[in-house]
Amino acid sequence: MATDYDAPRKTDEELNEESLEDLKAQHAAKSGSSVDVDEADHNENLELPGADLSDESITVMVIPKKADEFTCSRCFLVNHISQKAKDGKEGPVCNDCS
Repeated sequence: MATDYDAPRKTDEELNEESLEDLKAQHAAKSGSSVDVDEADHNENLELPGADLSDESITVMVIPKKADEFTCSRCFLVNHISQKAKDGKEGPVCNDCS
């Protein structure tokens, strides 16, 4: 937010009064807008670690490596050839791993 340094400044009392009014307005807004959430509805979307996901299936489209890409031998990420730092004895290494 831009600050206008030429504007008249407020005293400490005026600032305290404004902040007190803001706090009162925020408190009134919070107390007036409470929503009753049913616990049963809330728990339906909760997934616990170790849940049985054997009936779930995931579809992933695999894109083959292009001619101008390489797989880093250290981090195993597929990078563009411009990211290759060197060819080590294990294979190509990206700039991030070198």
